[in-house]
This record gives sequence, structure tokens and C-alpha cells, in this order.
Amino acid sequence: MLDAATWAGRLGGDRFLAQTYHRSYAHLPGAADTAGLFSWDDLNRIIATQRLEPPRLRLSVDGEMVPLHRYVIPTTNRRAVTWSRIQPSDFHAQLRDGASLVLDAVEKIHPAVGAAAEGLERFLGTSVQANVYASWTEREGFGRHWDDHDVVVVQLRGSKRWRLWGMTREAPTFRDVESPEEPEGDPVADLVLSPGDVLYLPRGWWHSVTAGQGTESLHLTFGMVPHTGADLMLWVVDQLRASLALRRDIPRFGSLAEQSDFTDAVRGEVADMMADPRLVERWVESIDTTDPGHAIPSLPYVDGLPARREITVKLTAPGGRLTANREQGTVTFSAAGTAWDFAESAAPALGTLLTNRPTTLGVLADSAGLEVKEVAELVSILIDGHTVAVVGTAP
Repeated sequence: MLDAATWAGRLGGDRFLAQTYHRSYAHLPGAADTAGLFSWDDLNRIIATQRLEPPRLRLSVDGEMVPLHRYVIPTTNRRAVTWSRIQPSDFHAQLRDGASLVLDAVEKIHPAVGAAAEGLERFLGTSVQANVYASWTEREGFGRHWDDHDVVVVQLRGSKRWRLWGMTREAPTFRDVESPEEPEGDPVADLVLSPGDVLYLPRGWWHSVTAGQGTESLHLTFGMVPHTGADLMLWVVDQLRASLALRRDIPRFGSLAEQSDFTDAVRGEVADMMADPRLVERWVESIDTTDPGHAIPSLPYVDGLPARREITVKLTAPGGRLTANREQGTVTFSAAGTAWDFAESAAPALGTLLTNRPTTLGVLADSAGLEVKEVAELVSILIDGHTVAVVGTAP
């Protein structure tokens, strides 16, 4: 299972974060155990059973999407609901002729990939989306291009050739003032990924990808949402909404002196906050405790959990914080944008939840020396707060 600790171990842990992350590519042969992660059978089942309208499921060749009518037919049921149905023979023909297949956000519909994406989120502290790519020929599905987010690629089946060029514009973004120029010269790396190989690529690195190594290719790409200085400034502005200087109306029709006084006041508030040497730490704590994560219902328990030791629960937020309030004899549990105060005795159970591993009510109760009924009541509060969900042993 690719949980946070496993990702850390396979990517290189603190060394990866300090020397490679956001800086340079890394090819890690055999770094991933792909058994049970995702297979051709999984892909066939998903395509056959899910209504996957483009661009969620799409074919691409030479950097262009293949027109939908070339491999699907519109299907309408008796209630006038229409969707696109794959025609296997036409679908196969497009892939055989050089198209690449893309399935976006597979973590939402495949539990093993979802768990791997969640583990990477916890290791890197950012949202992750997992896409599946399949191709059969040396023809490029997407042409030479760059991405506006870092990626971790896991080769599942077959092999894939990756040619890499460095950035031509440092840290390009989705909303940017100019586009990176095409790279010149030979690639800085020419790699062939085999099953189990992992490739890390920072955003902005140009790359071209082909199969054609004598076998069909299937791989997962985990894309990480970037956090930039612009995101930090948006957060700073949100923190300053309590400031009168930022709440005042802009003196659009005022004198030049009034306008200057207004901007001086705003500048002063922003400068004071930016002078805090722990500003990034405060931002990290904020995003760790406000990200809503992946809300999961806890059916059939719509009216609280029964006191059953075997009920299994887990944290659905990507992170959280547990803070001791020694003078009050309480602890504050913060996650998904909400904070709760609990008795100090609940700290061990809450700490176990923060590991993000599925855990039974019995284990949580034993860890804190509490009755199962007490833990069930505590967890029910967190379920209502969209931070914890039942993931096993429902009747």
C-alpha cells in the first residue's frame, strides 16, 4: 500500500524534499510495488461500467483530442438521458493507430489508487489527482509539452520512453503572463520506464512520451497542486480582512492625498504581516487544518455510531492538528476547517485518528483507556464535522 510513510521511503524522504522536490527530475527504478494498484482488468471494468464523458475519458494523438464520434455513439435511455457509449472495435482501432488513452481522476473511482493518492497528499501536503495513461505505439499522444504541476509517474505495465528537457521559464503557472518557449537541443535525459519504476518531474519541465518498446504501456500519473507565492498572498489577504484598513472603501473619487493615505495604510498592514518570520509556518498550519479533504458518508449510521468495537473509521481530511490546553485540561482537535475541544483523556484516540489509518473503535478506546461508548460519541461528533468516516464493518 502506498501510504504516506511508504511514499516517503520510496521517494527518498527528507532528502527528496530537501534536494529534489521542485528542483530536478528523479528516476527511481523499481521503487513502487504495483501489485494490486491498477491493472488492464481494472481499466476495462471502469470503461465498461462508468459513464465517462470527455474530457474525463479521452483519446489524444499528436497533441490533439480525437473527435468523439470516431469511437463512441450517443445512447439515450427511455427517460431521455443521453451519454456516450464506447464502441470497442472503433475504440481499439484508434488506439492501434497511435492514439493514447487518458482517464482523469481515477482516484475517485478506484480504491487502491485513491489510497495511494491520499498517501502522497499526506507526504507532500498538497492535493493530488491521479490519471491513467495507456498507449501502444511510438506515436506521441500529446506532443512535447510541459505541465503546470509536479508529477509522480508510476509505470504499471509494459514500458514507456520519456525524453526530458529542463524548464525554459522558471516556475510557470496555469495563469501566467507569458508562455515558456520551446526548448532547444537534445534532451537532458532519455529514459525507459519499466513496471515498478517511478519518475518525479517538476512543473515546467518539457517532456515527450511514447510507448513503442515492443509492448503496450499502462502508467499512473499523480499530479500535485502547486502552492505558490500568489497563493500565500491570497491567504495573507484573507487573514487581514479583520483590519480596518482593508475593510475601508477605496477612495476612488478622493483627492490624491486621500488615495495615497489609503494605500499607505494597506501597505503597512501587509508589510507588518509579511515581516513575521513564521508566516509560512502559520500558512502551513492553516492549510493543514482547513483543507476539507475527501468527505465520505458513514451509512447506515445517520444518527450516531453504536458502541461496537469492530466498526472501522478513518480521518477523511488530509491533515489536522492536536493542541494541548493544559490549563483547561482539554485538547483541541482541528481539521477540515473546524476545531473541537475534548477532554485531555481523548488525546491518545485523537492522535491515532491523525495517523490517517483505518482504525476500529475498539483500538481507539483501548489506546485512551475509554469505554467504546465514549469513543463512539466522540467519533460521531467528528463524522458530523465531515472529518471522519466509517470505512468498514457496517451491518
